[in-house]
Amino acid sequence: MSVVSMTVNGKPASADVEARTLLVQFIREQLGLTGTHVGCDTSQCGACVVHVDGRAVKSCTMLAVQAEGADILTIEGLAKNGELHPVQAAFREHHGLQCGFCTPGMIMTAVDMIRRIPELDEETVRDELEGNICRCTGYHNIVKAILAASQEMR
Repeated sequence: MSVVSMTVNGKPASADVEARTLLVQFIREQLGLTGTHVGCDTSQCGACVVHVDGRAVKSCTMLAVQAEGADILTIEGLAKNGELHPVQAAFREHHGLQCGFCTPGMIMTAVDMIRRIPELDEETVRDELEGNICRCTGYHNIVKAILAASQEMR
């Protein structure tokens, strides 16, 4: 067992973990933050996306010990002072979710996408979402929500 310490959603977090503990397991099981989902066990679906030091990362591909000292942001940390993040609000407004299982990962990916690419278009959004799978929709409303959030955040 190793002690791992990091900042999660602006708060210090540490726990004893086995060396093989994935970051997604640490977040869900040690911290009780269950908004980050495990969807595929093969790192293809994107339901587990969180931000590590400001970059979108599939938390099922990273060991918790690799995040030692990192700043982690999960879906639970996006809203501020009771106000939804603009991407969360756009997903609600534009019906960018169905069952909601992929939504946290989609939103975390979208926030990172908007940060990196200020001038988004539909083709770019669809390309950037390649690592996120939604089994319920045709992505139309997800793309619409991301484009709307991008416009609002400019």
